[in-house]
Amino acid sequence: ARTLRRTAKELNAPRYAVAEALEQAALKELRERQPDRVLETNVEFWAAIILDFAEVPAPLFTSMFTAARTAGWSAHILEQKRTGRLIRPSARYVGKAPRKPEDVKGWDASVEQLHK
Repeated sequence: ARTLRRTAKELNAPRYAVAEALEQAALKELRERQPDRVLETNVEFWAAIILDFAEVPAPLFTSMFTAARTAGWSAHILEQKRTGRLIRPSARYVGKAPRKPEDVKGWDASVEQLHK
């Protein structure tokens, strides 16, 4: 993600400043909520800024991300076949149960109006 962030900045991507501010705000909030966890922005966040800069239509982003991950997924499949052991993510969600957006601290009901 760092390489893509730097590339977006060097390209002067139009959405860079907004993306950087959003990233910093989100990481700050996540670190306050989960101070014991190492949290970083995933590669797709900055890849989306680069793809937008390259004028790739947004509906194609998911297929682009999938194509980029296919080699890794294929390597996992080959390893699973070789070892006979299913590879599973080591992370497990242990947070609070689902809740309504308006129950989340800082929720602004006016945001809901933007989507109506």
